[in-house]
Amino acid sequence: MSVGQSRAIAIAGAGLSGAVIARTLAEAGHRVEVFESRDHIAGNCHTARDGETGVLVHVYGPHIFHTDDAEVWDTVNRFARFRPYRNRVKTTSGGQVYSLPVNLHTINQFFGRTFRPDEARAFIAGKADRTIAEPVTFEEQALAFVGRELYEAFFKGYTEKQWGCPPSDLPASILKRLPVRFNYDDDYFFHRFQGMPEEGYTPMVAAMLDHPGIAVHLQTPFSRGGRDGYAHVFSSAPLDNWFGMAYGSLGYRTLDFERFTFEGDYQGCAVMNYADADVPYTRITEHKHFAPWESHDGSVCYRESARAAGPDDIPYYPIRLVREKAQLAQYVALAAGETATTFVGRLGTYRYLDMDVTIREALDCARLYLQKSAAGEPMPAFVTPPL
Repeated sequence: MSVGQSRAIAIAGAGLSGAVIARTLAEAGHRVEVFESRDHIAGNCHTARDGETGVLVHVYGPHIFHTDDAEVWDTVNRFARFRPYRNRVKTTSGGQVYSLPVNLHTINQFFGRTFRPDEARAFIAGKADRTIAEPVTFEEQALAFVGRELYEAFFKGYTEKQWGCPPSDLPASILKRLPVRFNYDDDYFFHRFQGMPEEGYTPMVAAMLDHPGIAVHLQTPFSRGGRDGYAHVFSSAPLDNWFGMAYGSLGYRTLDFERFTFEGDYQGCAVMNYADADVPYTRITEHKHFAPWESHDGSVCYRESARAAGPDDIPYYPIRLVREKAQLAQYVALAAGETATTFVGRLGTYRYLDMDVTIREALDCARLYLQKSAAGEPMPAFVTPPL
């Protein structure tokens, strides 16, 4: 029996993880069935045209593609035409608008100075709390990094709204990926490949899934009980759901979106953060600015707020504090006992993943499966351990 005639492989989820794995395996001769609980593909990077304005909307919040991984960049460009796009975020704090990440312009504007780079670096070093030798919490990391004034202006209130807890309860690792620049570079990302798919992410994922060896089933959840009869299952569904919440729900933050339209240009940028704690939302996104090559008279915007995810909410950000990590360890132990099942993606591994990392891990996972199956060896439950 040839590879193409063997039992099909099941994939739970038609997001980036599922689509990349499906395409890689199908091109190697496998039959693949993809099961998606929603009525559309592409997961949380789903895009759609707004019926009122014609604007291309990032339905579950903005997704900007950025990577240093040349193979990942080549992969997405194989299935979509990418247009250049640089993410330039603004933030409103104390009644003024600043550029993010914190850069030389932000520092000079905030402190009313005209520092050169070396002067600004020395000035901020003087603001840093030198009594904090080994930062443990988000707050300690910020104070040791930029000092109290910048921390309270740009990080404290926003973080409290985003995570629903004081920054003193969050790990320092969250802040370590937020840069401070001592030049006027306001590009939010520093990766060499950056862009947006011209027609949106959903057509890109549709192109990935457009293969005679792939069958897609929308509005069809895949559960643990349905795995019999398949050669292997790759699940990008929530790990706790797979095991029937045996150890309770893993903690996530979810997002609420308040849509409104505007005739013209509402805010002049794609993303405006609101750093003050007394503003109830975290940011406003204006979606026509995510496709600057298009022209629209009307505009569609979303006020975005974060809160704890309930059982019927879409999970966005894994919390991964002490309690959740203890639960995760229990689920990882259960997963290790599964047969012919591999957990992938943000929900399957309970990790926050950028799109490029998701695609890289999916490519590596599919290739490992091809190697293991050819050698008659079992696949691990996780290619990238979540702990």
